[in-house]
Amino acid sequence: RGRAMNENVFRVLAGVILVTGMAISCYFRLQADKASGEKLSRAADGKTLMRIIQCGGLVLWSSPFVYLINPAWMAWSKIGLPVAGRWLGAAMGVLCVAGLYWLFRSIGNGITPVSATRADHQLVTDGIYRWVRHPLYTIGSSLFVSFGMLADNWFIMLLGVLAFVVMAIRTPQEEAKLIQKFGDAYREYMKRTGRFLPKF
Repeated sequence: RGRAMNENVFRVLAGVILVTGMAISCYFRLQADKASGEKLSRAADGKTLMRIIQCGGLVLWSSPFVYLINPAWMAWSKIGLPVAGRWLGAAMGVLCVAGLYWLFRSIGNGITPVSATRADHQLVTDGIYRWVRHPLYTIGSSLFVSFGMLADNWFIMLLGVLAFVVMAIRTPQEEAKLIQKFGDAYREYMKRTGRFLPKF
């Protein structure tokens, strides 16, 4: 009974963290779309990469919800983490949600679903972007890793890592477009910031 109760506690925590992160992302993305009124083409990233992102995204988002509906359905990928490891996942998840709010507040209407920028996009170099150029990829993938720790599930953790790898592959293309748009201002920005983590 104690083990089942613990599982329910971690399940509720995982759900709250995931849904809060999703709500923050959806709110700011909708605000950005509404403010710009611009429809960005999904073809900006190329057909192959876009297919990988779409298919991978479907698996990425469905797996946590499968666990939340019934943990037994994801029992095949259970790790057997100690309780302390799962609480560490909870702490990491809370930090990720706070980080998501910070980055979305920092970038404002500049957030886009593809590597292309909006016509009126301004270079953001304050808030979290003062230190990191692509914090969304780091924090977003870390959120899924933290969920995997909470769920005691290696498959969900792996999906978080793979999501980061795919985004990292896309990043040079994204930065090339930002250099094209902002020129030397972006090159200087690159010199003093880290791509995914702060530059020390």
